[in-house]
Amino acid sequence: MARDQNSFDSMIPGTTEHQAGKAFIAVAGRGEGGFAIKDPMGAPIRIPAACHEDHSYFSLRDGAAIRQYYDENGYVVIRGLIPGDLCDQARMHFEREVKPYPGHIYRQTTANPERHTFSDAGLMLNPILNVQSLDTRRFSQFKKTGLAALTHSRTQEAVRTILGEPGKIVQSMYFEGNPITWPHQDTYYLDAEELGRMVGAWFAVVDIAPGAGRFCIYPKSHRIDMARNGGNFDIAFNHARYKRLVLDIIRNHRLELRAPALQRGDALFFAAKTIHGSLETTQPHYSRSSFTAHYIPRGQRLLQYQTRVRRLNCATINGMEVHRPKDLARPSQRSIFWIETHYPRTFRAAKKLAIKALTG
Repeated sequence: MARDQNSFDSMIPGTTEHQAGKAFIAVAGRGEGGFAIKDPMGAPIRIPAACHEDHSYFSLRDGAAIRQYYDENGYVVIRGLIPGDLCDQARMHFEREVKPYPGHIYRQTTANPERHTFSDAGLMLNPILNVQSLDTRRFSQFKKTGLAALTHSRTQEAVRTILGEPGKIVQSMYFEGNPITWPHQDTYYLDAEELGRMVGAWFAVVDIAPGAGRFCIYPKSHRIDMARNGGNFDIAFNHARYKRLVLDIIRNHRLELRAPALQRGDALFFAAKTIHGSLETTQPHYSRSSFTAHYIPRGQRLLQYQTRVRRLNCATINGMEVHRPKDLARPSQRSIFWIETHYPRTFRAAKKLAIKALTG
């Protein structure tokens, strides 16, 4: 995320301009009872180094408590949701099938097909978008184990507990490296027809080190009304205004930031309107290997950019409906994929104009 120094100085109460500048320097070391780092606003914070330092963790059997905590705070952490051996298999197949692949894959950050980019530590920095839509001819085992985690019976039970009804997957991702994700709400990009009803889930495939760019969240931010996508805040041409708005909301409401300590198999569920992102990385040799998925109630439709109802291409996997956008198992989509990779500038310009037409 590009940062404007002047706009951030005022977000650190009780500091002069000179002192505020110092607050942007990462404090990368273990503090007493935790780990010191800087938050997305540039201020030093302490995050828990291990799960036992935070008491807001639940097991799947705590159904009523999970729902109550989620409704009040806009997120909840469930310990040991995904079997550890399934996490290990997914990571192994990623190493064998995905990481050595030299070709293009759709990416979460841009939604465009790109080749891998790697950190100095050899971690894939551009996350995969929609594991369920990967080309099975190349990534069969990674795709299979990833979907096994995202549609696991325990995952389905957790989603049903939070939504109050069965859910379906509308998007997924896989992360290995640890790029900073600026604070945002998912509802701005996609949600259920009833705004706020979509739930996101972040599944740790490994124990996430304190400085590995941990997922961070702002409790109770789901209760704050923000501008809708469109007009002066349209995603196509005025996206920067929305980013500034989120930062203003965090500052003006004095929102608390939390970065829960997640171990292999843990899952953090968060509401579509809850502001979240990821912290800076101070331990770049540690991976942030994880899956993310977004679920909406099975009886609702998907809304894109808070404007457009999307037609879903669903398959039933392990008893759960899974939407497969840009499914590379389909020859027609592979043809579009070819155009995107061979004429990227033309395709992306046309896509940007189409988005503007939808949200304008």
